Amino acid sequence: MSILQSIRNGFSPIHPEGYPFIAAFFISSLILGYIWNPLFWFGLLLTVWCIYFFRDPERITPVNADLVVSPADGKISSVGLVIPPRELGLPQEEMMRISIFMDVFSCHINRIPIDGIVKSIQYYAGRFANAECDKASAHNERNSLLISTKHGDVGIVQIAGLFARRIVCWVKTGDEVVAGKRFGLIRFGSRLDVYLPAGVKIRINSGQKTIVGETILASFDESTAITDFRLD
Repeated sequence: MSILQSIRNGFSPIHPEGYPFIAAFFISSLILGYIWNPLFWFGLLLTVWCIYFFRDPERITPVNADLVVSPADGKISSVGLVIPPRELGLPQEEMMRISIFMDVFSCHINRIPIDGIVKSIQYYAGRFANAECDKASAHNERNSLLISTKHGDVGIVQIAGLFARRIVCWVKTGDEVVAGKRFGLIRFGSRLDVYLPAGVKIRINSGQKTIVGETILASFDESTAITDFRLD
């Protein structure tokens, strides 16, 4: 969704994580404007962008334990078989990975892709390369969640990007989670990887746009019918 579309549809709530950044941008605008008036308007434009970046709109999530929904807004950057990172604790054999790249205009609130229980959470302090590059999965700062589901273990990896400087995760080990539940965010450009067990049916393509909590990435039953939705 574009900025103009967002304005036409009404303003989305701002997540509290964004308040300090919005305030810092606005105060910087005032300071810059004191030095040279045109800089105030440039700073104000950045402040508006920061408000847009930390938006937290409601999403309508399909309710079905056989479905995997997108954990992020953005674009599918890759779909394919890879060996998952060791910190997930998964067997070192190929699994289906779906990567979603979030640019600086994407909604950066991350949501759980499938019902289950958080089995483990592991943080890795790495580098800050371009999150769209494949090597980001192994070298960048990241936070890995392993979720136990009725279909087996599902891995979710929050990966910091070139300008991202903090990964935030609000869930903890042992939490029971449902698809569409907010679980974290990554500041200023990043990526989400989802690792899925064998037998999953992929329902998206590389290059496709995703809506967090709504777009169906995959399913474990091709005959799955969506009969209910949850607004969150």
